[in-house]
Amino acid sequence: MAEHELIHLTASEAAAEIARGAISAEDYTRACLERIETLDGEIKAFAHLDREHALTQARALDERRAQGSPIGPLHGIPVAIKDIIDTADYPTELGSPLGAGRRPWNDASVVAKLRAAGAVIIGKTVTTEFAYFHPGPTRNPHDHARTPGGSSSGSAAAVAADMVPLALGSQTNGSVIRPAAFCGVFAIKPSYGLVSRAGVLPLSRHLDHLGAFARSLADLALILDVIAGHDPADPDTRPFAAPDFRLVQREEPPLPPSFAFVRTPVWDKADADTKAAFEELIAALGSAVAAVDVSPSLAQAWQTHRTVMATEMAHNLAPFVARGEPSEMLGKLLSHGRSVAAVEYLAALAQVPRYGASLAEIFDEYDAILTAAAPGVAPKGLGSTGDPVFCTLWTLTGLPALSLPLLAGEGGLPLGVQLVAASGHDARLLRTAGALIELLAKTQKSARRLRARG
Repeated sequence: MAEHELIHLTASEAAAEIARGAISAEDYTRACLERIETLDGEIKAFAHLDREHALTQARALDERRAQGSPIGPLHGIPVAIKDIIDTADYPTELGSPLGAGRRPWNDASVVAKLRAAGAVIIGKTVTTEFAYFHPGPTRNPHDHARTPGGSSSGSAAAVAADMVPLALGSQTNGSVIRPAAFCGVFAIKPSYGLVSRAGVLPLSRHLDHLGAFARSLADLALILDVIAGHDPADPDTRPFAAPDFRLVQREEPPLPPSFAFVRTPVWDKADADTKAAFEELIAALGSAVAAVDVSPSLAQAWQTHRTVMATEMAHNLAPFVARGEPSEMLGKLLSHGRSVAAVEYLAALAQVPRYGASLAEIFDEYDAILTAAAPGVAPKGLGSTGDPVFCTLWTLTGLPALSLPLLAGEGGLPLGVQLVAASGHDARLLRTAGALIELLAKTQKSARRLRARG
């Protein structure tokens, strides 16, 4: 297979080719590196990259296979890591001058799991400052004058530009789902507690999630099989018998899935193009979808989220900001967090289970919630990463969410569809998303906004 063809393989396809000996880990890694060298001068997805180190990892994996040793499910697959996730062999500088020169001694738990599964840790991707809003240099691969979203800017852009098949990101508000929507790739923010955050910059214990970007649902299932699970180093992970995400993702649902179209109390934030696209999507789905209103009490969830996030970030980032000044944007949030009274913070935390209970009623009747992933396509300009408003509620309540590149907006740019499921139903969510894509494929000719790649 020619080098220029290798970069278009999904992780699942490449892993199968490497396992049967059709291509080598070095071939595949080299193709990704050549793609990065060609494109990243303009896109700027990577903060740290070492070509020879990546190739050394790949050669060692090829040698392991040649010796007949067992290989893992990600054997030879390059994975990019957001630069707030610790790596023992690369700097982790947190997207800020205040983290410059930071060199962890150990891998984060998720990175250790990726290595054990045979992944090539190809490099570190750009994050916004401390994974908040102040943007880094990354550009959207579809239009270099537009933002890729944030805070997992580089991870989303690297996958969208076919530089890597998989990348890790994190989400405390909308930092996985939003950039995936803007860049037109698949992504998952798993259920709270499904993936360990040990060795990841802590922003907000009650809100932080690790997630992944990929070019297919099968690839999201593949990486979840590797990174999900209990970790004593993260007290919010729970012991459980992990489902086989790949097996469940490939299954046919026992019944045709039904979807609740939930506009949420912030639907007025969606632009006209997004509203029109979703009306067309709902029409295409027909009887498989119904509009569902949520409790008026959920309108307070966005303020609750801000209270929790600002307070916990002010505490967690205090050692860093003691060294120097953060950006004005981050500084304002941290100042607000320091001003929150303990009783206000505890009251906010007490509200979260009530929001979750209100949403749980929807899943008694529907397989998944369908809603927007972002207010519109990626905004013009690089001074902002866009609005995470359509992600906030699902992050606050810890529900699993997917961004699916199913719609086209202004100028044919990607417009994401978000699917949300009940807590702990991540595997079922992947299966439901597959059924949604199949259903839409049958109606694509009559729905002009549906993207062919969906």
